[in-house]
Amino acid sequence: MKNIAVIGSGYWGKNLVRNYFQLGALKTVCDTEASSLELLRPSCPGVKLTARFEDVLEDADVRGVVVALPAALHHAFALRALKAGKDVYVEKPLALELAHADELIAAAEGAGRIVMVGHLLQYHPAFLKLKEMVRGGELGRIRYIYSNRLSLGKIRREENALWSFAPHDISMILSLAGETPDQVAAFGGSYLHASVADVTTTHLSFPSGIKAHIFVSWLHPFKEHKLVVVGEKMMAVFEDTQPWERKLAVYPHAIKWQDGAAVPEKGDVQYVAVQESEPLAAECRAFLECLETRRAPFTDGREGRRVLEVLDRAQKSLTNQMVPSPLAGEGKGEGGLYFAHPSAVVDGPADIGEGTKIWHFSHVLKGAKIGRRCILGQNVQVAGGAVLGDNVKVQNNVSIYDGAVIEDDVFLGPSCVMTNVTNPRSQVNRHSLYEKTLIRRGATIGANATIVCGVTVGRYAFVAAGAVVTKDVPDYTLVAGVPAKPLGWMSRHGHRLAKPDKKGIMTCPESGLRYKKEGSRLRCLDLDENAPLPEPLRAGTKTYDEFKTMQGRG
Repeated sequence: MKNIAVIGSGYWGKNLVRNYFQLGALKTVCDTEASSLELLRPSCPGVKLTARFEDVLEDADVRGVVVALPAALHHAFALRALKAGKDVYVEKPLALELAHADELIAAAEGAGRIVMVGHLLQYHPAFLKLKEMVRGGELGRIRYIYSNRLSLGKIRREENALWSFAPHDISMILSLAGETPDQVAAFGGSYLHASVADVTTTHLSFPSGIKAHIFVSWLHPFKEHKLVVVGEKMMAVFEDTQPWERKLAVYPHAIKWQDGAAVPEKGDVQYVAVQESEPLAAECRAFLECLETRRAPFTDGREGRRVLEVLDRAQKSLTNQMVPSPLAGEGKGEGGLYFAHPSAVVDGPADIGEGTKIWHFSHVLKGAKIGRRCILGQNVQVAGGAVLGDNVKVQNNVSIYDGAVIEDDVFLGPSCVMTNVTNPRSQVNRHSLYEKTLIRRGATIGANATIVCGVTVGRYAFVAAGAVVTKDVPDYTLVAGVPAKPLGWMSRHGHRLAKPDKKGIMTCPESGLRYKKEGSRLRCLDLDENAPLPEPLRAGTKTYDEFKTMQGRG
């Protein structure tokens, strides 16, 4: 019965499309890329091709939805499918946040739906045989497990090598160990892009005493996919790059004790016969069987969450183990590890979030509070009483004084000025009279603009270059001139909004987000002011029209 819809037909999605079509189960393929759908048309006769996710959700014949999209979209699309009464298969990882994984599991269990995670190697005949041998005690007590997943490419920017490669290995190791690690530590290096690890090593320790490590890299001279299990009786190697007759090998090595010394006694390698079959086809068949029998898959949502928990712990460890380049400096603030150029000065203690970068000749004074992933350009000063949120971009030659509060995602242009006293005099000490200046989330302050103390610049407001702001600026308002006056409205993406249509709606020309005036205030109809931009919009990989089509809102 044709009851499967595949969402996403790209690099990996096309393989899922092929398998479900060959199994006679494929009804629909959904993709916003028209060219990808056209490429599928000759090989998938009779299959519905659509760019609207809503078509899938509204089709009563579609029982199973297969999500093969970028990892940042897994949660949103899987949740909508579950709420529409569909069973769901999600490519690894299940989600990027544990809270999102919990939400998917709760939604599935509450609705009596199935969630299956694409941990492909759990369905590989060689791994299934290896797991059977471990469970049967053929290898003896397991002492150590390690895996190498190495190649040259595919290099990604939306996720690092840990998240791209390691989920498969974590899933296998957890399955073999049969328990959750009590210690996780990860180390890595970023060589092609400062914030994306190209190489990582993750170390796991389990309560039973089993140790494991996972080495992943897309900067390796040759391809290697190898899992090694060291037991008391034998050692086993699952090497997926080998021919089928050599994919699973055991080494009956033994350790003998002679005069108090350990002496290895080597045995000849033995190859274990496994049935040749495509793991992805087996995985697809398993999902179809779950749809019919209503039995939970062994790579269900809870197994996916266990893998995600290890990934999350490894990523936190990796972030805290950042290794600076020879020309870089580093510091450990209250908020975690940050980068500071050798010419920059940071007076301790200052609360500086992890991932923040402080560039040439900048000065952060004692007591300053700076959030995560901020960038301070050259010759920037942050006073001890200043507060900066996350992802604040401060351009060159900006001084942020006591009393300034800068919320998340604010952009401060070159040489802009924020004062903290209305009537400064060199002869009069007014340190106790500093006034608060508040720059709300997402606002932009143009080059050489001046913000007089005591005012509030609203969310996503836009202060033009050279303007002098003497009064509060409402959300989304564009102001310019001396003194600054309102000229119109700006979108979250920084575009001036045209006149409203007959329904009073103004549309951002870049993103397609819609805005409407309510009283004296402008409101975004598609996103709450405090909601982050969806990842494809934030990263610039999708227009809003493409994104809302995928979401079924086109």
